[in-house]
Amino acid sequence: MRGDLIRVLSAVEEKANELKMEGFEPDLVLFGKEAYDFFKAQVDGEFGGDEGVNEISGLKVKILEELGEDALVLDTKQIGIGLGGAKRIRVIKD
Repeated sequence: MRGDLIRVLSAVEEKANELKMEGFEPDLVLFGKEAYDFFKAQVDGEFGGDEGVNEISGLKVKILEELGEDALVLDTKQIGIGLGGAKRIRVIKD
């Protein structure tokens, strides 16, 4: 359980750092519904509690059902202006 939690947290931070190196300022993680439920189960298993996860590594967390088992780390100020500004993460591995 702890390994999956660390894997997801590391992936979020890695993608956020990649965006920063490209000149973006990531501020949001969009989780698919299944991805969020998986991540929240890992957090609950490690720390207990029944509250939702609102922030990861200083990035706000939102749910977008259409992403399913994936998540996106993005710079909301730059999305749609040009190329880049988002990185996709595979949260649930097959």
